[in-house]
Amino acid sequence: MTTMTIAENLTPSTAEREVELKASARRTHRRRTAWVWTGRAAVAVVVLGGWQWFTTAGWIDKFFYGQPSGIWDSLVHLFTQGTAFGTIWENLWITVQEAFLGFLLGTVLGVVFGILLGSNRYLASVFGPYIKVVNSIPRIVLGSIFIVAFGLGVFPKVLLAAVLVFFVVFFNAFQGVREVDQNLIANVRVLGASPFQVARHVTIPSAMTWIIASLHTAFGFAIIGALVAEVLGAQHGVGLIISQAQGNFDPNTVFACMVIVAVVTLVAEYLITLLEKSLLKWRPPSRSEAQAI
Repeated sequence: MTTMTIAENLTPSTAEREVELKASARRTHRRRTAWVWTGRAAVAVVVLGGWQWFTTAGWIDKFFYGQPSGIWDSLVHLFTQGTAFGTIWENLWITVQEAFLGFLLGTVLGVVFGILLGSNRYLASVFGPYIKVVNSIPRIVLGSIFIVAFGLGVFPKVLLAAVLVFFVVFFNAFQGVREVDQNLIANVRVLGASPFQVARHVTIPSAMTWIIASLHTAFGFAIIGALVAEVLGAQHGVGLIISQAQGNFDPNTVFACMVIVAVVTLVAEYLITLLEKSLLKWRPPSRSEAQAI
């Protein structure tokens, strides 16, 4: 009877303690989030406000560096009046298509070759030097080669974006496969698993963290590849608008295009984060992930 009484007295207090801890954690999280957004807003105000102030006072020449108010005017002009190459939406859609197709192609090839060479040391030894040589070629040179070979259409932009994405994903996938516990692979093979089953059930899931991590960087490189190729030669696209603005000494339009591209990249980053949470929901969050911004 005494034991039951003690348990009854302890249970409510334990439950209340858990509720208090959860409430305290939520308050701490909300407080930290508020401070983070406050800090972000403060940085933006200081940078943009200082930029506007310095250009207005004449300490910085707005002819070369533009100014926030001029960038806003350029954004309004782009979205209301368009460009000589069509509306901003048409040009942005072309650039996004090129970046997405390049991202998709580069990711697939990077994952396949990364897993294949990471799992086979002979293939890695044979193809390794060639991959390093191609990776050392300046991307702007590759862009020029693609445009000369395939013209001013979408295809050379997709190729350059795919090349940039490929190496980011490839090296991460390659390293992820090399980091897989070899004892685990040996045990699975002892149980009679085929090479395909080993790759499907052990190698790829183990390397998935490395692969997904590379995608956060890869899409930014896909955008860069598409823009660089458009600057080198294109009929439409945000890169062509940037190239024309550069030729007209119009830094405000260049920065306005950078703002548009940054928004697209942030949206893509958000979608990749959702994909990461979906594919890696089985994995407990690490301390660094729990504190990630």
